[in-house]
Amino acid sequence: MRTAQILRQTAETRIEVELDLDGSGRSELKTGIGFFDHMLDQIARHGAIDLKVHAAGDLHIDGHHTVEDVGITVGQALARAVGDKKGIRRFGHAYVPLDEALSRVVVDFSGRPGLIWQVPFTRSSIGAFDVELAHEFFQGLVNHAFITVHVDNLRGDNAHHQCETVFKAFGRALRQAAEPDPRLAQQIPSTKGSL
Repeated sequence: MRTAQILRQTAETRIEVELDLDGSGRSELKTGIGFFDHMLDQIARHGAIDLKVHAAGDLHIDGHHTVEDVGITVGQALARAVGDKKGIRRFGHAYVPLDEALSRVVVDFSGRPGLIWQVPFTRSSIGAFDVELAHEFFQGLVNHAFITVHVDNLRGDNAHHQCETVFKAFGRALRQAAEPDPRLAQQIPSTKGSL
């Protein structure tokens, strides 16, 4: 079972995450930020990951602490669920369009956190969601999942479409990278012998 349950509690937030890498794309999302829930649902559905996120944060200030801490907690859950990485494909990539927008995401379960973010949003907010928070989510996630992620929005005029293609592409790339590879026969997918 490649699953994890994580509780993160600080003076600013309380985040509960349950994750199943071998799920069917079910989600239960309650962050208090509607657009963010919509984006997390994209990861679950397109990644075929069962994902439960319940967050209580200081939204009276803004969404920053909640979004960042959800990223951290989802990252911790990913790291725990993937385990020692024996037999996984390790690398994944996806190109995802939505109307005029197109994004590419590449994932490597490298054991080293790294985020390359090239997303020129066409406006600063989507409803009440500050688009800078998308970067904060992914930064928290990669730092705690110990993965390398390259995110490129290749084109787009509508910021909602830009953001949605990023989250969908991440879900697809993550699914591919975390998939068991039957040809590896429980080997670590690295010439170093460890990740």
